[in-house]
Amino acid sequence: MKMIPYFILLLFVFAAGPSFAQVSKPMAKDTSISFMVHGACEQCKQRIEGVLKIKGIKKANWDIDSKLLNLTYNPAQVSLEKIQNRIVAAGHDIDTKKANDNVYNALPSCCHYREMDKMLHESNTDTLQLFQKDSVIEKNVPDIVDKNIDIVHVIKGVVLETGKKGAFTPLTGASIMWLHSGKGVSTDSNGVFLIPHDGVNSRLIISYTGYRPDTVTVTDMNELKIILAANHQLKEVTVVSKQRSTYLSAVNPIRTQVMTDKELFKAACCNLSESFETNPSVDVSYNDAVTGSKQIQLLGLNGNYTQLTVENLPGPRGIATPLGLNSIAGPWVESIQLTKGIGSVANGYESIAGQVNVELKKPENSESLFANVYVNDFGKTDLNLNLAKKIGKKWSTGLLLHDDFLSNNKLDFNKDGFRDLPTGNQFNLINRWKYDDGKGFLTQFGVKVLTDKRTGGQTDFDPAKDRQSTSKYGLGINTQRYEAFAKIGYVFPEKKYKSIGLQLSAIDHQQDSYFGLTTYNAEQKNFYANLIYQSIINNTQHKFRTGFSFLMDKYDEDFKTVQYTRNEKVPGAFFEYTYTPNTKFSVIAGIRGDHNNLYGFFATPRVHVRYEPVKGTTIRISAGRGQRTANILAENMSVFVSSRQVNIITNKTGLAYGLDAEVAWNKGISIDQKFKLFQRDALLSVDFFRNDFNKQVVVDLEDPTQVKFYNLSGRSYSNSAQAEINFEPFNKLEARLAYRYFDVKTTYGNQLLQRPLVAPHRAFANLAYSISGWKLDYTITYNGSKRIPNTQSSPAQYQLPAYSPSYVLMNAQVSKTVGKKHPMDFYIGSENLTGFIQKNVIVAADQPFSTSFDASMVWGPVTGRMLYAGWRFKLK
Repeated sequence: MKMIPYFILLLFVFAAGPSFAQVSKPMAKDTSISFMVHGACEQCKQRIEGVLKIKGIKKANWDIDSKLLNLTYNPAQVSLEKIQNRIVAAGHDIDTKKANDNVYNALPSCCHYREMDKMLHESNTDTLQLFQKDSVIEKNVPDIVDKNIDIVHVIKGVVLETGKKGAFTPLTGASIMWLHSGKGVSTDSNGVFLIPHDGVNSRLIISYTGYRPDTVTVTDMNELKIILAANHQLKEVTVVSKQRSTYLSAVNPIRTQVMTDKELFKAACCNLSESFETNPSVDVSYNDAVTGSKQIQLLGLNGNYTQLTVENLPGPRGIATPLGLNSIAGPWVESIQLTKGIGSVANGYESIAGQVNVELKKPENSESLFANVYVNDFGKTDLNLNLAKKIGKKWSTGLLLHDDFLSNNKLDFNKDGFRDLPTGNQFNLINRWKYDDGKGFLTQFGVKVLTDKRTGGQTDFDPAKDRQSTSKYGLGINTQRYEAFAKIGYVFPEKKYKSIGLQLSAIDHQQDSYFGLTTYNAEQKNFYANLIYQSIINNTQHKFRTGFSFLMDKYDEDFKTVQYTRNEKVPGAFFEYTYTPNTKFSVIAGIRGDHNNLYGFFATPRVHVRYEPVKGTTIRISAGRGQRTANILAENMSVFVSSRQVNIITNKTGLAYGLDAEVAWNKGISIDQKFKLFQRDALLSVDFFRNDFNKQVVVDLEDPTQVKFYNLSGRSYSNSAQAEINFEPFNKLEARLAYRYFDVKTTYGNQLLQRPLVAPHRAFANLAYSISGWKLDYTITYNGSKRIPNTQSSPAQYQLPAYSPSYVLMNAQVSKTVGKKHPMDFYIGSENLTGFIQKNVIVAADQPFSTSFDASMVWGPVTGRMLYAGWRFKLK
């Protein structure tokens, strides 16, 4: 009896046949995927998502900004190939298939994404970035030579019609075109348009059926609101949202802060060392009280640990370190990219605290003429002239000139008999060329020349009579630097995600100098090559960069009577993988292997993760390794202006100065939160970074009679925490507030001590207001107390306190833009408004040849209040 139900069930199964068997099989699981679909506007979004409303597709969301289609579908019901064919048949290209030209041409003009991409590609084939409020949306255009070479400015706007009752209505199909260019776009269904700016034209033609066309001059090219009046005439063009002077890329896993030229114009910015005065993350201070050289501090570490590059090629490093920040003229700079922590493995292995990459002005999108004149009440004058010219459709060239001079040898605020700044003259130039055939091949090359002569010391020092004698203390630094660089790249026309590029640079840097009775003559020859290949794995969710690099440094240093020479060669290879499954999550994981002929093989792993759990909240995590060779003499040139004896403690040979390479692991996390404050956009950023040194060359100043260099034996670390908020209290007033805390300690001898001359606490505020061509900028910083190296063994009159006092610095600038066709800027300002200076900045200034003399114990400002004025002129 018990078998009967089972037998009946069997009969039912066979009677049901294949249909029952099919139901009994497990259902296929849904699959989620993201891939690039080309489009331009809201109508494109509706069309793309509309054709995917078919059986088997659970979700289809196309993002206008990133061009990524996020798709969830059932492979058992519909194939990916069928989905992609439907998209292409609707007129939208994907990376592997192209839509029929007739279908594409039949799309509304606002949907003609190929023309927009072409215009952007003509201006910039390296990196395409759309500026949108305070973020940068990076399009899927591959690197040719390196990332962030050029930044194309794309204006976003809306065209509205005002009715009789004052209500605004968006106008679809309005024409927006640059005057005399023949290049334009149309507004979409919401009246919105995107049009690239070539860096030259400033006049837009606005036209719409039933309205009289009009031409307007746009002076602030950001987001525009164009209002057409009821009387069929153009009513006004107003800026409703503008690109911040400093912003973060919203989609890049590597947290990169970009400082535009607007940020640099908040201060005089005669050179790179003055470009960070309005940035809370970077400290800039004098190395000593005599040479005028400056250094940056990032994450509480000296600038030696920050990789400085110029357009991702080696910048001032090695022997050029102490005076390198002074050698890049501020008016040359287009933007500065600041990365805290470790960077990309494609850029090398040396970044430990971070990377500062300087983008110079490009001839293809710069003003044809830019002039700047600066003078201050110290007697210093800066002259700058930038020239750019396009030669035909494929060539462009630029010439950047800088000259500064100071002849006032009586500048002595603290009346100690020493010049607060050295006198002298610096001249440098860059001549660069660029060729772009418009078919994927691009090359740029150029040369740089620098000459710098400085004389410092006591106010009545005469080098012709007193050089290297004990009658008067003086110093002289004569620098000559020559560079040549080239970048060659090719983007595969049919596969724009694929590119190959080669970076090359060669540098010869020579410095002849004396400091009292001490001589230091050095020469560095550098050669760098970096080959980068970029492509995808199956689709654009999986990108990679790989390549080979070679770095050669040849040093020849004569210090007093000792010669230090070395020839360092480092071939290497790298691989970097980027995974972007959707717009919320992305990962960059990279590794490189290098072989140093002095230190052997070493590996450099690095990883960056970006996650956006909710819109407006971005979390980034990074970790990785950095390694560098310490150039102990050049990087610590400040000890030359003292009576300290140099003591290198080592029993090793065959290494740089007999010391190990420096190795550190950096870990960091940051959170960026967008929100509304005072009914306007605001950004709150919090970050924490930690560096742990496995190996380090310790610079020990704890004995006032000597400076000791030795390998680390113990712990050395840095902790950096910072909170920053950017907001607009009211219209046209930008505010930036920040607080930063450092915990930086190193083992000196057998004691773990706070690193000297580093302030644990720093508070910062910057206000920028603009109205009717006027711009007012004000910056105030609070600098906490710093530990001073031990001087207890010095004579009583030359002993210093254990800690410096805290102090406040204030800077301000007012500028006015006049003229429309050929605008000019006039600016005046003041640095160190309160005139605060470090008293007795030079120890034993009255006895410069005694064993107690030391001009390197600088914890505060060396010069008092400084007033300046300047003039800028641009010719498009």
